[in-house]
Amino acid sequence: LTMKKSSVKEFENKRWREGSQAFVFRHQKALEMVEKRQNVLDIACGDGLLLSALSQKGVRVSGVDISEEGVKKCREKGLNASVVDVATENLPFQDGAFDTVIMLDVLEHVYTPEALLREAVRVSKKYIIISVPNFNSLPARLQVLRGDVPENNRPNKGHVYWFNYSVLRKMTEDGGLSLVEVRMNTFWQNHFFIGTISKFMTKIWPSLFALSFVVKLEKLKLAR
Repeated sequence: LTMKKSSVKEFENKRWREGSQAFVFRHQKALEMVEKRQNVLDIACGDGLLLSALSQKGVRVSGVDISEEGVKKCREKGLNASVVDVATENLPFQDGAFDTVIMLDVLEHVYTPEALLREAVRVSKKYIIISVPNFNSLPARLQVLRGDVPENNRPNKGHVYWFNYSVLRKMTEDGGLSLVEVRMNTFWQNHFFIGTISKFMTKIWPSLFALSFVVKLEKLKLAR
């Protein structure tokens, strides 16, 4: 038998060849966090869903992605995107080239997220927006108790690094960033009674009750 060759690039190409993104919580919050008329880089832009939304808002956008299939879809939409393997290559931009750099559900896909974060900080003039799923959420813990593999740990996700709120905050603080804004979603949040309780508990115990985190950060030398 011959082992089938596998790589992150092939994984991502298959993803964008066979499907497309849905506009979900992380996209909406990132869109709200970006100011109009900014120059923005979306790292791991995929098929350009967020780039398109930002462009419609009046933002100048650029994107990079490891997937040729994703970049092809971006260019078909008239978006500026290029193929870059951010896990192994430096970003092909000058220091401070963008007002804001966005990385939505990216850091958990690379073995050395600290190195990628440094590159994002380097090319950012002021802001970084990051989202990561919470690997320690209550649903994930209950799945473990049932003897199941939690959703975020399954092979089809391509995750290689685990985040919770504490890990994210320490990594970004060590990376020279200060927190400007944080948004979290939780389970059952659309149900009035139990959703109100869940959202309240998320503020108290984010690493248990949040499903994901979207944070806007500022480079410390520019922090107010």
